[in-house]
Amino acid sequence: MRVVIIEDEILAAQRLQLLLKQADPSIKVVAMLESIEESVEYLEQSPQPDLLLLDIQLSDGHSFEIFNRISYKGPVIFITAFDQYAIEAFRLFSIDYILKPISLESLQKAIAKFRAITDTFKAVDYSKVLPKISTDASNYKSRFLARVGQRLFFVDIHDVAYFQADNKVVYLVDNSGNRYLIDYTLDKLESILDPKDFFRLNRKFIIKVSAIEQVKPYFNSRLKLTVKGVNAKEEMVVSRERVADFRSWAEA
Repeated sequence: MRVVIIEDEILAAQRLQLLLKQADPSIKVVAMLESIEESVEYLEQSPQPDLLLLDIQLSDGHSFEIFNRISYKGPVIFITAFDQYAIEAFRLFSIDYILKPISLESLQKAIAKFRAITDTFKAVDYSKVLPKISTDASNYKSRFLARVGQRLFFVDIHDVAYFQADNKVVYLVDNSGNRYLIDYTLDKLESILDPKDFFRLNRKFIIKVSAIEQVKPYFNSRLKLTVKGVNAKEEMVVSRERVADFRSWAEA
């Protein structure tokens, strides 16, 4: 079985490839793609794979945009951190999905389901799923249950300045500079935060647009940010590969 992985986080894509080998050694990953543009180009020029494994939220937008630009109606397993509203859309269109973080068991079940329906699979117009997801912005995260020591606090999304990953721990930092522990990875946060308001700068930071005080040119064609009223302990730098996307996001 020939599989194409579309996932913009390199480590996540590599982990998925390893899990696929464990789930079914006969699976061959023929391509690992990172963006809408790259995926459109590949699918237009290459033979259709037996299966797409597709992250719903890519660095340059919703992956459903791929299906608005090319005619692909083959089998897809979606990888998502979205909540129930998206899952209902998948069910409506008989699309399978795996919730992040991906486990070997969930992947095995999805592959087994795919194999079971292969002979009876009917072409799907995936472009019709996009409006059902993109128009329901109310399902983006509106508050967090965060903690300091043993104490728990509700933090409204309007009070968030940025998120910071430190090894395997993720902190929410509010507009007053208070730091809270939250039980989310940055990958998960990217999918549940409104992309109009939040941007992933690099492997360590997700920033809220209203928290940005100043943007300056920085070494090696990068950008350096300062945050309003908050003294960040580490430099907040936009990674070079994300600079163009950051500029587009900032001017949206």
